[in-house]
Amino acid sequence: MDSSVGYGVVLVTTASIEEAEAIANALVEAQLAACVSLLPIHSIYIWQGKLHKEQEWQLLIKTDLALFPTLEAKIRELHSYEVSEIIALPIVAGSQPYLEWIAEQVKIKD
Repeated sequence: MDSSVGYGVVLVTTASIEEAEAIANALVEAQLAACVSLLPIHSIYIWQGKLHKEQEWQLLIKTDLALFPTLEAKIRELHSYEVSEIIALPIVAGSQPYLEWIAEQVKIKD
């Protein structure tokens, strides 16, 4: 991911609140995310040719998208799904104090 993109929200779904919290804790503690919000969701999708209707947990991960490769690797390490949703959306506008807070919380390792 291009390091000039800036801040963004990364979407990840998990099968349980326990898995969602474990991933969220790991990302925040590793300073890969400033904040992770967890929301219960109902997902409908096709997997291996079958229609699924599942209760899942959506993680809204606020981060610097320059960290995306490391963040993605950490999520894959902890996630139980064979193919996990890991989608980055750039923040095109935001409150400057909030964006500064994100910058203070996440650390880009040299």
